[in-house]
Amino acid sequence: MSTHSRRLGSAVSARARIVCLPGDCIGPEVMAVAKQVLGELAPDLELEDQLFGGTAIRTTGDSLPDETLDACRSADAVLKAPIGDPEFDAADVRPEQGMLRLRAELDVYANLRPARDGQIDLLIVRELVGGLYFGASGVRDDGTVFDTCEYHPSEVERIARRAFELARARRGKLTSVDKANVLETSRLWRRVVREVAADFPDVSVEDMLVDNAAMQLASSPEQFDVIVTENMFGDILSDLAAAMTGGLGLAPSASLGDGGPGVFEPVHGSAPDIAGRGIANPAGMLRSTALMLEHGLDRADEARTVERAVEIALRQTPTPDLGGSATTAEFAGAVLAALV
Repeated sequence: MSTHSRRLGSAVSARARIVCLPGDCIGPEVMAVAKQVLGELAPDLELEDQLFGGTAIRTTGDSLPDETLDACRSADAVLKAPIGDPEFDAADVRPEQGMLRLRAELDVYANLRPARDGQIDLLIVRELVGGLYFGASGVRDDGTVFDTCEYHPSEVERIARRAFELARARRGKLTSVDKANVLETSRLWRRVVREVAADFPDVSVEDMLVDNAAMQLASSPEQFDVIVTENMFGDILSDLAAAMTGGLGLAPSASLGDGGPGVFEPVHGSAPDIAGRGIANPAGMLRSTALMLEHGLDRADEARTVERAVEIALRQTPTPDLGGSATTAEFAGAVLAALV
């Protein structure tokens, strides 16, 4: 259970407040389904919409307006739909900038990406607010372009500790992924993970180079339980794991800190090519909603109910991306029926 979950455990009987960020393109369509499900399963939750992403840029000029950030900071959890719009691909202000800033402002350093299908049941724990994506970058006078990867030992320790706790609650096996044969940051990573391992003698731990980890994920993913890794490696490996278990359209994520609200979002994009056609698959959004119920609100039973309902709908009422013909509304109806 996360620190945030423990903090909320005594208060969930009160009216928990969820900030919903509907996002762009298909974002409002899949968010509407998530709100339907929450309204049926957890009507005591208070759901509040806020501007974010491209919609916020059009309205305020900022992808993460101050009002939205303040609302997120004071919420019990943040439920976010996909963002991004071709209109802003080459713009100075882009939706993705708001996403990176929101993660940093809430310090949601631990990104959880579960991947399940048949014999595959693994969890990737990705460090989310450090590394190459947040280091110094720029262009020098001679035309050289640079991006800097930096980690402090304390950043590695807290994500490693979170991963060990999660592994302890699962099958007791942790794989730490790095590139310690080349990178100084990876040598730090490996050293700190081994130091933290001393506090978890009941969890077996192995180190694995990232190129080997990618090969092993592609060839025998069932060997993994919990994988912990830095930001960029986690970004890549989690997408690979999603591809092995149904694709990005089905993959959820949870981003957790140490006491504030978590951010829960599907990992797929905003799919502008199908926006407004009523055929978007809301499975990733609903699975992220289940993660919110479990890790953000300490409501594991309701989380499992949502997960089971989504599995039933995926089998019985698949959307076009899965080879079926169901509309978003029809899929939502199947989920709502399966909740019973």
